Amino acid sequence: MYQFIAAAVLVLGCGTSVSAEPLKLVVLGDSLSAGYQLPADEAFPAQLQAALQKRGHDVEVVNAGVSGDTSADGLARLDWSVGPDAKAVIVELGANDALRGLPPEKTRENLSEIVSRLTARDVKVLVAGMLAPRNLGDDYASSFDPIFADVSRIHGALLYPFFLQGVAMKPELNLADGMHPTGEGVSIIVENMLPAVEDLIERAGAS
Repeated sequence: MYQFIAAAVLVLGCGTSVSAEPLKLVVLGDSLSAGYQLPADEAFPAQLQAALQKRGHDVEVVNAGVSGDTSADGLARLDWSVGPDAKAVIVELGANDALRGLPPEKTRENLSEIVSRLTARDVKVLVAGMLAPRNLGDDYASSFDPIFADVSRIHGALLYPFFLQGVAMKPELNLADGMHPTGEGVSIIVENMLPAVEDLIERAGAS
C-alpha cells in the first residue's frame, strides 16, 4: 500500500511540474508588421502578444517581418522563418509587390505557395489582405485586390481583408512617410484584428 501511495504521489508531482509550452504564432510579413522605425514593444507582434495574453491566451508571437520583403522574398525564406514548432502563422505580405507594380499573377502564385506549404505542415494560417495603390489604375487594382480572399478560400485559411483597416490614409496614425503605422496605429490594427487572430489560435489549439 505504501509503495502504491508513493508511486501515486510521484506521478502527481511530476504532472504538476510540467507546464505546457505557449502556442507559437509567427507573423510572416514586411515592414508593416515588422515595426518599421518603432520600438520593439510597439511593433505589431509585440502588441498582439500583449493583447492576447491580456485576454488569457498562452501565446508567443514571433516577429518574422523583414522590411522591403515582397511575396517572393517571403516564400524564399519561409522554411527558416517559420520553424517546426510554429502552430499558426499570420501572412502579411504583398504591399511591396503592389508598390513596385509587380505582376499580380506572381503575387498570387507566391502567396498561394506559402499558404499551401504551411497548410501541408498542419500550420493554421490567417491571410492579412492588402489593397493596391489607386494610382496604379483600375485594371491593376481589380487584379491585385482579390488575391488574398481567393488564396485564403482555396486553401481553407482564415482571412482578414485589409491589414491597415482603420489606419490607412489617416496622417495622425502613420509615420511621416504616410504608409507605416505609428505605435498608436498598430494598436488599432491589433484591436481590429483580435477576433480573427483568436479564431486562428482556436484552430491551432484544436489541432
